[in-house]
Amino acid sequence: MKKNLIAALAASVMVIGLAACGSDEDNAATDTTMAATDTTMAAEPVGNIVEVAAANGSFGFLLEAATLAGLDTALAGEGPLTVLAPTDAAFEALAAQVIGEGATLEQLKEQLAEDVEGLTAVLQAHVISGKVLAADTAALDGMQADTIGGVKLTVSSKDGAVSFTVGKVVANVTTADVEASNGVIHVIDAVILPMQMQD
Repeated sequence: MKKNLIAALAASVMVIGLAACGSDEDNAATDTTMAATDTTMAAEPVGNIVEVAAANGSFGFLLEAATLAGLDTALAGEGPLTVLAPTDAAFEALAAQVIGEGATLEQLKEQLAEDVEGLTAVLQAHVISGKVLAADTAALDGMQADTIGGVKLTVSSKDGAVSFTVGKVVANVTTADVEASNGVIHVIDAVILPMQMQD
């Protein structure tokens, strides 16, 4: 009888122990799930297009130009917008093209400031109304996307490589789907010029 009682108590202790282990595992699983949720929440966009671009650090000239043209308010607005964002390096290449080898971004800025209407047309050629993710471009391959400035961009999407073409200018997407609270940014390697500004 005593042996049976001891055996029963031992079995009870084992059951409680297993339940506790299970509980720890459940807690660990819950913690892991919560950690995953926290990571997902951290990945949510924390700012609008202007704020996200400013935090990136590669779009200083684009943001200065947008302010100069009075488009910074629209880019920070409700949206959604898709912005094809040339890096500072892309604007440096444009400076060399339109001013001459060794031209600086400051020289380009001075030249563009003299023609705010032209600057506005260039910047508007980089903005598409609505949110277009890289995955969406596969369905648009060979088609044209209208920018808010009326420029028609031919979309190419092959084997994961996306580019936008107008006339002689081909802008390749180097980083896609940079999320913002009011749209998405695609980083491009060239400045898109409207047809009337191309040689």
